[in-house]
Amino acid sequence: MGEAHKVDTVVWDIGRVLVQWDLARIYRDAIPDAAERAWFVSEVVSEAWHAQHDAGISHAEMVAARQAEFPRYADLIALYETNWLESLPGPVAGTHGLIERLAARGVPQFAITNFGVDAWNLFRPTFPILDHLQDIVISGVERLVKPGEAIFDLAARRFGRAPANMLFIDDSAPNVATARALGWQVHHFAGDANALEAQMAGLGLL
Repeated sequence: MGEAHKVDTVVWDIGRVLVQWDLARIYRDAIPDAAERAWFVSEVVSEAWHAQHDAGISHAEMVAARQAEFPRYADLIALYETNWLESLPGPVAGTHGLIERLAARGVPQFAITNFGVDAWNLFRPTFPILDHLQDIVISGVERLVKPGEAIFDLAARRFGRAPANMLFIDDSAPNVATARALGWQVHHFAGDANALEAQMAGLGLL
C-alpha cells in the first residue's frame, strides 16, 4: 500500500475553504463607492492589519489603536468590530457536502484555522457544519498562526495522528507548503470542490 493510501483523516482550513471571507462587505452600506471601499480595506481595515487578530490581539485593542492612527475614520474602523459577521457571508460552494459525506462514512475530521478569539466567538454559533469536526485548533487561542510550523505540530499532537495519515486542505499556498514540508498530505484549495472531491475519492476517503 502506497503512502498516499494511508490517509484516513481530513483536516480543514475554514476561511475561504468552508466560509467566504471579504472585509469589504462590512462597508457595503457605510462606504457605497466601490473604489473608496476598496481603498479603505487595502489601507485601513486591511487583511494585513486584521492578521494580528488571528495572532491573539483583541478586536477592542486593535480598533482603539487604529482609531488613534486614523482618527478621521474612527466611526468606520469601529464597524470592523460591531459588524464583523458581515465579512463572512456564507458557505463556500461544495465543501459542506463533502464534510457531510465524510461524516456519514465515519472519517475523522478536524480543522486548523487562523481565526481571532473575538471573531471566532461571533462566528462559531452561526456555522453548525463545524459540529462534524472533532477538534479545531484556533490560532488566536493558541497564539500560533499558519504558516508557522508550530501550529501544525500542535495540531498533530492534539489530533493524535501522524501527519502522513491526514489530508490538510487550505486556500493559502504558504500554509500548504508548510504542511507538505512537515509530511502532511495536502490539497491547495482554489475554490473547486470537484477537484477536492476527486482527490478525496482517490485516497479512498469517499
